[in-house]
Amino acid sequence: MTTRQKLEKLATEKNTPCVTISLNTHRTHPDNAQDVVLLKNLLKEAEERIISEFGKRPVSSLLNHLSDIENEVDINYNLDSLHIYISNDTKEIIKSNWPTNENGVQISDTFNIRSLIKTYNRSEEYFILLLSQSGVNLYNALNDGIVSEIKNDDFPFPENRHYNTHSDKGSDPKHLDDLVREFLNKVDKAVVKMNNETGLNCVVICTEDNYSRLMQVADKPSIYIGCSSIDYNNTANHHIAKQGWELVKALQQNRRTAAIEEIKEAVAKGVVLTDLQEIFQAAIDGRGDLLIVHQNFSQPVIMTSDRTFDLTDDRTKQNAIDDITSNIAWEVLSKKGKVFFTEQDEIKALGNIVLKTRY
Repeated sequence: MTTRQKLEKLATEKNTPCVTISLNTHRTHPDNAQDVVLLKNLLKEAEERIISEFGKRPVSSLLNHLSDIENEVDINYNLDSLHIYISNDTKEIIKSNWPTNENGVQISDTFNIRSLIKTYNRSEEYFILLLSQSGVNLYNALNDGIVSEIKNDDFPFPENRHYNTHSDKGSDPKHLDDLVREFLNKVDKAVVKMNNETGLNCVVICTEDNYSRLMQVADKPSIYIGCSSIDYNNTANHHIAKQGWELVKALQQNRRTAAIEEIKEAVAKGVVLTDLQEIFQAAIDGRGDLLIVHQNFSQPVIMTSDRTFDLTDDRTKQNAIDDITSNIAWEVLSKKGKVFFTEQDEIKALGNIVLKTRY
């Protein structure tokens, strides 16, 4: 399930209770060792609060989910924060490239998904396909980090077993090339299957020759973002994640630039909003077509009604929403609009947040 699919599921769930656990984490050893201690403490806090408020029997499934979490979190794949969503019916563990405002446990009848919205809207999820001499691995990547390795009936592939079995063709380069293509065709079909299930595109780490062959046999060449040359001496997760992220960043830059140009052209047509309150109301009304937010901009608010809010500088105030831009972004996305967060200062000529409306 992709981040988008998880977001849609969690955003609509109402349950009693819904438990959200958030904590900042570390990517490397030895710092990530402290993540184990913090997670254990937060899980214990959640358990004690739940039992105290609801008793054991009504939340037995939730408590079972909670007891499994510690063994299911692999700290070797930690990013910058970790978010856990648990109810009697749900258990989701989500890693994010963005720090959370505070470590803690929240218990309500809905999940606190603000961090997940931020992760989705400010991040890019994709696959990294590693084609190496020892086999083929597929990884789920988020920005510059690998979240997990895909392990199913297809992946990982063992080394290429399509070797030559005909002694009279041992020196026939065309025959050997055909064997490699046959192997890559099977790899491609497995990647396409994952793309159909998740909608995620794929960066390939391999030799130029193998990438060329892969493109020739690919059923859906458009799902492959590009190729970065493999270094057989350095195929560690952090290294291939960095390679993949460089390709993705370039594509993101092109998409953001095109979106900014689209906004500029729409100004003359009178369909661009720059007032935060008007943007929010247009978004919840389903009028948001294209939203662009400057990467460094966030705005806490206190809701005064379903459609209005007061600005605040204090995220800790009761009923405060720590970043209304995330809520706006979800409203636009969930109603089939496009959202971009950008560091490009060109947008600031219009404002830190700009919405092109459908009408």
